[in-house]
Amino acid sequence: MTSLVHPGARLRDAATGELVGGAELAERVARVAESYADLPPGVLFLRVGLDVPSVLAYLGAFQAGRAVALLDPAQDRAVLDDLVTRFRPAAVVGGPPGAAPGYTDDWVRVDAGGVVPHPDLAVLLPTSGSTGNPKFVRLSRAAVLANADAIAEVLDIGPDEVAPTTLPLHYSYGMSVLNSHLRRGATVLLEGSGVVARPFWDAVVEHGATSLAGVPYHYEMLRRLRFDPAKYPTLRTLTQAGGKLRTELVSEFNAKMTAVGGRMFVMYGQTEAAPRMATVPAARLADKPGSAGLALPGGSFAVRTGDGAETTAPGVVGEIVYRGPNVMMGYAESEAELALPDGLGGVLVTGDLGYLDDEGYLYVTGRLKRIGKVFGNRVSLDDLEQLVKHLGAAAAVPAGDKVVVWLDGASADDCKAAARALAAALHMHITGFDVRPVAGFPLLPSGKIDYRALEARV
Repeated sequence: MTSLVHPGARLRDAATGELVGGAELAERVARVAESYADLPPGVLFLRVGLDVPSVLAYLGAFQAGRAVALLDPAQDRAVLDDLVTRFRPAAVVGGPPGAAPGYTDDWVRVDAGGVVPHPDLAVLLPTSGSTGNPKFVRLSRAAVLANADAIAEVLDIGPDEVAPTTLPLHYSYGMSVLNSHLRRGATVLLEGSGVVARPFWDAVVEHGATSLAGVPYHYEMLRRLRFDPAKYPTLRTLTQAGGKLRTELVSEFNAKMTAVGGRMFVMYGQTEAAPRMATVPAARLADKPGSAGLALPGGSFAVRTGDGAETTAPGVVGEIVYRGPNVMMGYAESEAELALPDGLGGVLVTGDLGYLDDEGYLYVTGRLKRIGKVFGNRVSLDDLEQLVKHLGAAAAVPAGDKVVVWLDGASADDCKAAARALAAALHMHITGFDVRPVAGFPLLPSGKIDYRALEARV
């Protein structure tokens, strides 16, 4: 099947109760696809929300073979205007009031000329949140479908599943949840209030949600809310990706789910892999603490050492290299690059550091570029966060010749203890570590920590 939508798939709008599925869903997607036929050449920009029209617009573009860039509807207008200038989209679906120069009032480009995107190109996702100067990850139709199928296989997604939207669809993990469930004929419950809001949990109960996908921030918040799966009898699968969750929280939530006959899956991915690359099977989560899991079906891992050689030998630390059918075609920073063919050949050098164990399970230890300096000595910011995790969730950022570590909800004594622990572990003077309390981290739309915003506070 080359379509994203299984004949049995359904969309449920939690706010209105509207259910669209079967022949009606197919017809509505087809009508949207047909509406794109007369647009000029070029990529479509879609400001995608958690609602039925947004999903239909995405599915229609995919069916019509139109490359579509998924954008945050809350994105700064200046960032949107810059993207429009650089990529000259054929149209901006759901564009804000006041179209850019060269576009009609409903955001269709006036100029009929333009770069025709490569025929394999299906989806473009920005590499940053609503700030900054994003470039796009170019994902082929084959990559999107391969990843959706692999995820559906390892999670055993079937037609009875009901997956609520806990993440934005312009974020790769949120897109992946949508894709993998629609491919298997399941129901996607469109709910936009978020996991800390009462309406979300009301929708979980009313519509019988069976799974929940979250990033580390979600699980930190669910712990504070004393999440109890026994209160939600239909909710029996948790998945976690989007960054490394503290091992003690993995154990805690796994134990909660196991106690009610449920499952938890820890996953690892990057937008550049459409996006997921590995999962820890629920049955192995307890005896593989801290692992990112096995490569998905069709994929494989190796680590690249300092001399450029690759190995799968257990315990060797190096840069993680992934191979699989879900790897991106490359990046795009301008309209011309949309026409380029696949430039990676299924090989993704992730920029993450890690190692494999003797069973092929991956362990991610940090990022090559997450580096700070303390008195001229290079330190891994990810390692610093792990060293103080017993005191709470942490976020480390560079600050000249020292490092600032933010501790969520910490007391003054916690901050002092963290600074002492870091100094002792790295054998450096305590003044190199400025540990500060913070009442919650600034977040990107994906739910990940906004390190740029934290750096701006230094």
